[in-house]
This record gives sequence, structure tokens and C-alpha cells, in this order.
Amino acid sequence: MLRGLHVPLITPFDAAGRVAEDAIEKLGRHVLDQGAAGLVALGTTGEVAALDAGERARVIEACARACGERGALLTVGVTGNDTRSTAAALRDLPPGVGAALVTVPYFLRPGERGVVAHFEALAEETPVPLVVYHIPYRTGQAVGAAALREIGAHPMVAGVKYAAGGIDQDAVDLLADPPEGFEVLGGDDPFVSPLLALGAAGGILASAHLRTRDFAELIDAWHAGDVTRARELGHRLSRLSAALFAEPNPTVLKGVLHALGLIPTPGVRLPLLPASAASVSQAHLVAVHPGE
Repeated sequence: MLRGLHVPLITPFDAAGRVAEDAIEKLGRHVLDQGAAGLVALGTTGEVAALDAGERARVIEACARACGERGALLTVGVTGNDTRSTAAALRDLPPGVGAALVTVPYFLRPGERGVVAHFEALAEETPVPLVVYHIPYRTGQAVGAAALREIGAHPMVAGVKYAAGGIDQDAVDLLADPPEGFEVLGGDDPFVSPLLALGAAGGILASAHLRTRDFAELIDAWHAGDVTRARELGHRLSRLSAALFAEPNPTVLKGVLHALGLIPTPGVRLPLLPASAASVSQAHLVAVHPGE
């Protein structure tokens, strides 16, 4: 169910700083029409920590409308560092949500045994399949291939967004022998091409707001064994990703999307600050003229 490209949508704001729901829906339809297989709402790229409960609900509704129109998968980010509140958030997911992206418990560092127990408990209560969000440089908690296999053996765990900051030994080991029905998605944009070469099913990629067709083609090329095309696309798109992550995500991305007229403002919420004009200009140049 996770094969292909999934775009973790930004949350655009209007000139008054309010959530621009129409822009969310328009942007969601745009990336789906450009080849994305699904949307991810309320991820890190969506500035979920800066949204209140009502805003989060409206973001989900806007994304659900776009996915419903296109028959695409909607995954919703569910973040928490304790099992009880995370389970409650999963039970409260509205209709139209097809999967939940659940972060490994952060800050507490419960150890791998605690992480496995956490996801096993959630898998018994969730109404939708779970995607483990493994991002140790944000959570402070390492999770090895063996632990991910143990979690992935549960039928309600569909896969993992793998964002370890590069291609590590655990990624190689996991992709060599994943559990049945458990799919690995690249979550570090500059490294998605080598992860696909190792057998990843797709990616959850913020960079794919831009040049969406190329990112979708990159995934298809690796799956089809077209190594020459996949390498060419991978090298080119990694330059775009590097430019978009020159400053904290999604500040540069929002600047470029605004420059292209796809969102009403480049605004972000504190503690994020807008990206510098130089970073936005460089990323815009790479997005519009990727070969230069």
C-alpha cells in the first residue's frame, strides 16, 4: 500500500498567519496530478507542532478532500512520546485517513525494547495501518534492523519511514530481509536514490513538492531496473534536496513555492524563521533549471 511517492504537505499560511485551507487542497491536488501516490498530513514539514487542534483537523480535512478526489492514500502524522496518548490520537483519526505515520517515542529514549512494546501496543488499538517514523537524529532513540523487523511482523504495521541521516548498516540489513508486507520508505531526501537501489518501496519526500514528476519517475526507474535513468535522476534531484534543506525545513521550500505562485505566502511560525533570500533564490534556480 505504500509503494511510490508520498508528499508530506507543508501547511501554507495566509497574510494574516492563518492556515490557508484552500491552498492546502490545491497543492495536494497538484502533487497528486504530477505523480504522487499519496499525501502525508501533519508531518514535520507541515509544522504540526505549531498548529492547534482545530487547525490540525482542518489540515486533515483539506488533504482528505484532495486524496478522495484522486483515489490516493492519505497518511496522517501522529506524534507522541507516551503510548496512552498516542493510542488515543490514533483512535480519534477521522474517516478518509488510510494510514498513520507514528514517530518513535522521542526524548524519553525508552530503549529498543520499549520502542517495540510501544508499537506493539499501538498496533493492537489502531484503526489504520501504522508506518513507523524512524528518525533518530530528532528522537534521540536508535532502532536497529532487528527491532524494526520485530515491529514490522505485526499485521497492522505497514512499513517504516527510514530517516537515519544516510545509508547505514541497519538500512542495508533491513532491506536485505524485510518482514512480509512491510515496506521501507526513504525519508532523507538526498539519500532516497541509493535507498531505492537497495530495494525501498518509495519515499516520503518533502523535496517532491517540486519536480514531483521527476521524483515519481526516479522511484519507477529503480523499480523497473532502469539503472542509467535512475542514477541520472538521483544525482540531479539530490542537488535540489540539498538546496531545499540549506536552512531548517520547510522554510526554503515555502519560499520557493511562494515564488512559484503555489502558496499565498512563504510564512512560517516561530520558532522557525523565514529562509534567507539567497537560499530561496538558489533553490528556486535548481528547481526551475535542474541541469544548470
